[in-house]
Order: sequence, then C-alpha cells, then structure tokens
Amino acid sequence: MNLDACQDAFVGYLAHERSLSANTVKAYGSDVSELNDFAATHGVEHADDLTLAVLRDWLWHSAESGLSQTTLARRAASARAFTAWMRRTGVTPGDAGVRLKSPKPDRSLPRVVTEAGMTQMLDALTQRASSGEPGDLRDHAIVELLYASGMRVSELVSLDIDAVDLARNTAAVVGKGNRERMVPFGVPAARAVSAYLSARPALVTERSGHAVFLGARGARLGTRAVYELVAGLLSSVPGTGPAGPHALRHTAATHLLDGGADLRVVQELLGHASLGTTQIYTHVSMERLEASYRQAHPRA
Repeated sequence: MNLDACQDAFVGYLAHERSLSANTVKAYGSDVSELNDFAATHGVEHADDLTLAVLRDWLWHSAESGLSQTTLARRAASARAFTAWMRRTGVTPGDAGVRLKSPKPDRSLPRVVTEAGMTQMLDALTQRASSGEPGDLRDHAIVELLYASGMRVSELVSLDIDAVDLARNTAAVVGKGNRERMVPFGVPAARAVSAYLSARPALVTERSGHAVFLGARGARLGTRAVYELVAGLLSSVPGTGPAGPHALRHTAATHLLDGGADLRVVQELLGHASLGTTQIYTHVSMERLEASYRQAHPRA
C-alpha cells in the first residue's frame, strides 16, 4: 500500500476512532507527511519498504535541521503510532517503528506568573471593563476564567452558554479525547462572566449560535484572538517563557499547589490523563521555594 494512502487512512483513524483533538491530529498528520516525504526521497513509497533505518535517518535529519528535543520526541511518537497502526490493520506484516527510541524531551519549566503579577493584570482588566464596553467585559471574563479554572484555551472558546452554571460557579468543558469534566471557578470569575453575559447581546449576530465568547463580528471567538489578548497582557508582566494562554493554566495549577491543594485534585481540575503530567507543577513549586529560600535566608 502506498504510504500517502496509509497517511490519509491513519489520520482518519486518529480523528474518528481515537477521537483525538484537532490539534493533535494535525500534529501527527504533519509528522507522518514529513516522514513520507523524506522516505520518498530515499526511494521508499510503499508501506512494506519502510524500515527502522529509514525512520532513524529521518529523526537524525530532523535533529540536524535544528528541531527541539520535544518536537523530535513527538515525531518519534507519531512514527511509532503510524507503524503500529499499519501492522495492526494488516497493511504491513511487522512494525518497523517498534524499536524507534525518542530523544529525551526538554525539561524546561513552564512560565508561571506571580500572584502579584496576576493581581496587577486583573486589576487593569477590571479598570478597562468598568467602561461597560462588551469587548472589555469579555476580555476581563476570559482572563478571570482561564486563571480561575485552569482550563485549556481550546476548552474556553468551545464553551456554550448552557455549559456555564453561575448558580454553582462551574463549567462543563470537553477536553482531549472528548473527555468531559466539570471545573469550578471562584466568585471574581463568576462576577466577570455574569457582567459579560449581560453585555453579550450587543455582540450577537446570526453567526453567534450558543457560543459564550464572541468576536467583534459575532462569531465564536477563536484561539488566536485569546492568544493575542493574553500575550499582550503578559508582555508587561515580569517573567520569561511562552506568553500565551497556557501560561495562565500553568499559573493556576502552581498557585493551587502552593496553596496546599492535593496533586490529584489538580490533575482532575486540569483534565490530565496521567498524574505524571501534573507533577511538572510540583517542580515549579519547588523551584519557587528554593529561589525564595536562597534570597531570604542569611546562610542559604
């Protein structure tokens, strides 16, 4: 079977049978496409001819092009998933990628905003929202909700009105793998969301549907718009690292652990399938503790 045909069927399997998120399917599909293009330049166009040596040469070529270890690890995972699927579906008699090893991913810690930094940001948004402009009220509600709940930006923009319960201060979100969970949020976020929903009718058009957060033209707000909003706000807040909405998710998780929350509670709140994914935030908390100790203790 031709590798390109295998790629199309594999991507369909990820989207419809595995129910992976659109971003994950896109990433895996892109990796497999890159692999197939590389294989074709080496005279490999059929699934039966794909070997472990070709896979290793592809990863080596990817590393030489300057890709990060994290990206290389994802590419290796994509290749292994692809070859395992081909064997399982009978396209190939064996699994060429079963012994393909991933490089160790970068262990850089995520960006976390301090409590003072979050207060500064939210106070500025509160001041802007006092204008009563629907867009300002929406932006305030978005940041309050991201920080209060730790939800992913994709989960936030997918929210429909009936998923938000202001009587119980909870929202029903659909995360990776179409897994639904309930996330709580506090009183400040509830006030901000309530104020925005009161002004939402001014943004509504025939394109709005039931979406909670709407753009200037009335359609459901996209992830790019939220990224630009948060990145702009974080540009004036001290700190290094990626400045997108995920920084607020990292910040929420770290502040919860700093405040004494149980790790498994944080795992459930964030919607992590594995506790190991959540444990990165314990490292963040320890780094913050050690930095404070070194700064404050006279014999540190």
